[in-house]
Amino acid sequence: MTTAVTPGAGGAIGRIRLHADSLSPSLRRVADHVVAHADTTVHQTITEVAASVGVSEATITRLCHKLNYAGFHAFKIALASDLGGRRPHPDEAGDAPSQMQRLTQQAVRSLEGTARMLDPQVTEDVADRLARAPRVDLTGQGNSSLTAQFFAHRLLRIGVPAATYPDPHLAAVSISTLPRGSVVIGLSGTGSTLDTIGHLKLAQQCGLYTVAVTHRSASPITRHASAVLFTASQEDPLTDGVLDTLTSQLLLLEALYAALLTRRPEAHAMLRVTANSVGEKKA
Repeated sequence: MTTAVTPGAGGAIGRIRLHADSLSPSLRRVADHVVAHADTTVHQTITEVAASVGVSEATITRLCHKLNYAGFHAFKIALASDLGGRRPHPDEAGDAPSQMQRLTQQAVRSLEGTARMLDPQVTEDVADRLARAPRVDLTGQGNSSLTAQFFAHRLLRIGVPAATYPDPHLAAVSISTLPRGSVVIGLSGTGSTLDTIGHLKLAQQCGLYTVAVTHRSASPITRHASAVLFTASQEDPLTDGVLDTLTSQLLLLEALYAALLTRRPEAHAMLRVTANSVGEKKA
């Protein structure tokens, strides 16, 4: 079931109403689709919206610019506000125990969904590549950058040279210097994060093996991935869905880590070595 919204001129829908008469036929098709399917559009990637309307992604971007938004993501934030995304969900009301129960159920659903979506063959193929890689770079922005740091640390602990760079420029420089056989892993819940897409594209152009970790099969990041691993999570442009994103990404990467351990006989010895290296840092 879809929901059309008709707020004032200050919101995304309001701007569409305001500019309706000046839109070209193709832009008007997109605008009409958004108005009629606002609750769906707010959770879709630019690729999915373009496919739904039957236009190019560039057409979606042109509409956003016509409405004075920097891009599709900025437009979705405004659209989410129109839909009341800033109001707490009814289930979020209540005392701390009830909130904890809701969050626990949410995490369980995300984990179970990710487990169902796991492709064993793709996981094994990626593990094989990681086991032989002279270097591994991980890239992700925002919440996904935290997961990238986590997995880089996991890889280092078993002797796999891995790194992640918070600065996207440094990440690009690093990727461009990776030796043949290296692997670049890009994490993006929506699959539409521009820096992460750019990093995988660069790695692909350098002839490297690329892995995308995302929950959207129809997203730009998958075009530049040698392999795609899917998580089960649903992000809202305003509420962010951080719990779903992090828990599902962590589970998937732990499954990949487990597969990697069986391919590196020296891994357990390396775990002891690396544990001893930081022993004096703990009380």
